[in-house]
Amino acid sequence: MKILRFLPLVFLTACSTSPKVALRPLPPPLATDHSTVRYPEVVRPYYFGRYLDPNDNLVMHEQHVVYRVEENTRWDLHPIISGDDVVFPSVPLSHDAAFNPLPVNDAVMAEINAQKLATVQITMQARILSAALAQFETALQQTRTNLQETAALRVTVKQIEKRLDTLETPPVQPLPQAAFPTYEPADSLSP
Repeated sequence: MKILRFLPLVFLTACSTSPKVALRPLPPPLATDHSTVRYPEVVRPYYFGRYLDPNDNLVMHEQHVVYRVEENTRWDLHPIISGDDVVFPSVPLSHDAAFNPLPVNDAVMAEINAQKLATVQITMQARILSAALAQFETALQQTRTNLQETAALRVTVKQIEKRLDTLETPPVQPLPQAAFPTYEPADSLSP
C-alpha cells in the first residue's frame, strides 16, 4: 500500500510541462561577391533531336536539351599584382578568356574598323565576281547552242553538196546492144 501513495507523485512529475524552445531561423548572410575567390563553372547546353538509345535499340529519346558542366568551379589562387603591392580588387579579374571583357583602345578600334572595311570590299568584289560568273555561264550556254546549230548546219550542207554533185554529173549513156556479146544459141531454122 505504501507504493500506492507514491503513485500519484509519479503521475504528477510526468505531467509537468517543460519550457518550449523556440527555434527561429537565422537571418541570411550578407551577399558577398566570391568571384575574386573562385572561378565560376561553365555549363553549356547541347540540343539533341530524336535518337535511339545506344545501349538499347528498343528505346527512343525525344528531342531534349542536355546540360553539361564543361569546367567545374575552382579556386583562384593567383593574387592580382599591381606594381609592387598585391591588390585584392572588388571587381574580379578572371584569368579565363571566356570571362574577360574585350580590351578596347585606339589600336584595337582602328584594327576593327580596318577589318570591317576589308570585309565590305571583299563582299563587293564577291558580288562583282558572281555577276561576271553569271555572264560567263550565259555566254557559255549560248556558245554551246551555237556549236550545236553549226554542227547541224554542216550536216545539212554536206547533204545538199551530195545532191548537187549527183545533179551536176552527166547521165551515163547506155551502150548499144551489139556491144554486148550474147551467148545464146543461134536461131534454128525451123519452119
